[in-house]
Amino acid sequence: MTDEAPYPRFASQGRAFVYVLPCRDEDLLKLGFSRDPFTRFSTLHRRFHDFFDLDRGLLLDAERVAAARRIERRLIEAFRDHRATAPLAVRAVAGGHTEWYRGAHTQVAALMRRTAEEEALPLQEGLRPWLRGHLMARADLLHDWSARIVDTLDWARANAPDDPGADTLRRALLDTWDMFEAAGIDVRAFVPSSVNEWFDHGEHRRLFPQHR
Repeated sequence: MTDEAPYPRFASQGRAFVYVLPCRDEDLLKLGFSRDPFTRFSTLHRRFHDFFDLDRGLLLDAERVAAARRIERRLIEAFRDHRATAPLAVRAVAGGHTEWYRGAHTQVAALMRRTAEEEALPLQEGLRPWLRGHLMARADLLHDWSARIVDTLDWARANAPDDPGADTLRRALLDTWDMFEAAGIDVRAFVPSSVNEWFDHGEHRRLFPQHR
């Protein structure tokens, strides 16, 4: 799994969020707080949009870091008995091996709702609309970024076919394509024809059959 996701990311402007990320295929969730949830989710898993169940995720706008820390601590103390080991797919270098909980999603979601109501804070239930908004705000960057990657891959195929860096770029582009689709965004409307052609006919269809 690559350590980088070259698609451009931007930190939030001073706000702080408490998040709950349930895994898609098991009754396990990660909770925490972050000033930049998108970057945080990306560091936890390269394909967070697929690894986590976006439709059951929650994101509370706590407004300030101090409030986010306090709310996170409330959740940690309330569900201490549900602590679990992090999945192997989560990178240790991301600092994501703590605050995992098993069998607690319903209760965690209820406490998040109660906290949001008590403190009059915005709570996003289901992260697909949030992800769509985040990506749409930056979709104008996708055109040039994707074109540069395809140009680099074309050069590498002709001049350095064994360069491992090409595989990293190829995966980054495919993961970003999948992430936009997971958010309900038509990627083809934001990338040049050369990228659409690469996606339809490129060598990744041989190397990554799931993208046929």
